[in-house]
Amino acid sequence: MRIAFLTAPKGVEEIELTAPWKAVEEHGWTPRLVSTKPGRVQAFRHFDKGGTHPVDHVLADDTADASDPFDALVLPGGVANPDALRMSERAVGFVRNFFAAGKPVAAICHAPWVLVEADVVRGRTLTSWPSLATDIRNAGGTWVDEVVHVCHEAPATLVTSRKPADLDAFCTALVREFAGARHSAAAGT
Repeated sequence: MRIAFLTAPKGVEEIELTAPWKAVEEHGWTPRLVSTKPGRVQAFRHFDKGGTHPVDHVLADDTADASDPFDALVLPGGVANPDALRMSERAVGFVRNFFAAGKPVAAICHAPWVLVEADVVRGRTLTSWPSLATDIRNAGGTWVDEVVHVCHEAPATLVTSRKPADLDAFCTALVREFAGARHSAAAGT
């Protein structure tokens, strides 16, 4: 399986990128870093600069089939990262396409801001960093304060978590749900 990790060129919370990335690799899948610009993504550890990570795939202006080479999507958080992504129609369209194609998506911390912008939370239950609760409710979603929440509402499974302290549960749930989606797709269900 090829898993897209979508981030802005700077501002992603490093541990929210690297921990799920490692979980995906340990499961034998291929993570790919997707961004709106080529080069390297500057990660942060809260407000301090972290490492840089090479971009594998750059979003084009036409996102109509941009999700095709990928089986699932991970949206790491950080405050600046999803705020920048929700201002990019290419990024928002990329996210929207995963839902339209019925492919699973996982988002942690502030990343659901991008989901709100993509208009894919209506009728769904999800969690996030608590300050996003009103945004999620205003977009038609139900916000819950849980370590991890899995929503199986059609068209795509959505795994969400609140913060870096929830990463173990988040990684376990996203691997389980991505594997289940792969099994269902292979079985034709």
